[in-house]
Amino acid sequence: MARGPDGVGQTQGFSLRDQLFNARTIGDLAAEYAVLPGFDAARFKTEALAGMDSRGLLERLDWLADCVDAQLPRPFPEMVDALEAAMPPPLDPNLTDNDFGRFIHAVPGILAVRHGLEHHRDRALDLIEAATQRFSMEFYIRPFLNRWPHETLARLDRWVDHDNYHVRRLVSEGTRPRLPWAANITLDPRVPVRFLDALHADPTRYVTRSVANHMNDLTRHAPDLVVDHLAAWSKAGRQSPKEVDWMTRHALRTAVKRGDADALALLGYAQDRELSVSLDLSPNPVAIGDMLTIAVTLEAEEDLPVLVDYRITFHRPNGRVGQKVFKLKTARLRAGEPQTLSKRHRLKGGASTFTLHPGPHRVVVQVNGQDRAEGVVDFV
Repeated sequence: MARGPDGVGQTQGFSLRDQLFNARTIGDLAAEYAVLPGFDAARFKTEALAGMDSRGLLERLDWLADCVDAQLPRPFPEMVDALEAAMPPPLDPNLTDNDFGRFIHAVPGILAVRHGLEHHRDRALDLIEAATQRFSMEFYIRPFLNRWPHETLARLDRWVDHDNYHVRRLVSEGTRPRLPWAANITLDPRVPVRFLDALHADPTRYVTRSVANHMNDLTRHAPDLVVDHLAAWSKAGRQSPKEVDWMTRHALRTAVKRGDADALALLGYAQDRELSVSLDLSPNPVAIGDMLTIAVTLEAEEDLPVLVDYRITFHRPNGRVGQKVFKLKTARLRAGEPQTLSKRHRLKGGASTFTLHPGPHRVVVQVNGQDRAEGVVDFV
């Protein structure tokens, strides 16, 4: 899931949780459930709104589920019938990307896990299949993979060919080894690759992006397997060359930052070439909050495609070292012709991910995954 828990990605004066859960959105949900016999929409809206302020984003999802749950029939199969009857129309099937759905429609997934995991597995998976066509169920399929791996994988085998691309995406996204903010799954990370072999040829970018992100996760566990399958997809010709190229670059982005030789070779970046590299950092010293210009001059004895990154080792008062890799540029060098690539890097003070501190900071230039030059710049 691209979204994180409360606070992630927020700026001063903006609350994502209040944008997603407010009187309007909860009123929309109340109107949807009002079609159910005996469901008191006014009571639901009052109760749901009353419990929002004290809860974070993901806690609000559980609270909405609590408020809906209190008015749904029992036993679980009857609850599923009611949940399906109250669902809005599926997301637009004519779109092909970025149609994630509304967070308020996560309720069926929460209730599928809460009431269906142990004793109503198949009916709960039916509910997830329907619900993911309104809001991605990637969080909620994972408990079923852990509790019922063989049975759930058999269902995913069928969903690979589903006519709705949101269901197909769920097969890839729900089985990702490192799905952001989601619970871990105990599944061998190599097992879902059979799904990716099928889904890489999908006509929708929403699915192929998930496949690429899944493969990127997998490079942490089995980088050789990822490279082999990406190469096989390119040769198979089941997907357009342009899309396979995009997926390959997206899938190998973490491996490239690590300097993985096989990943770089697949992308056409050789590591065993003679190359001169120099680095200029200006101004030096540079004030936190200002721009640091990073200029890299390269020269090769032969024509050579290059992928240039830089790694900053951050100074911290406690002595611990932090590092982060940043993209600089890609280029094609002409034999014997020096070429300078540059980028202005803003030194953000008080960034949400890490804090910059005054002191010496090491900058290392990576060319085709190998360290080729370095320098030190003082942050003041």
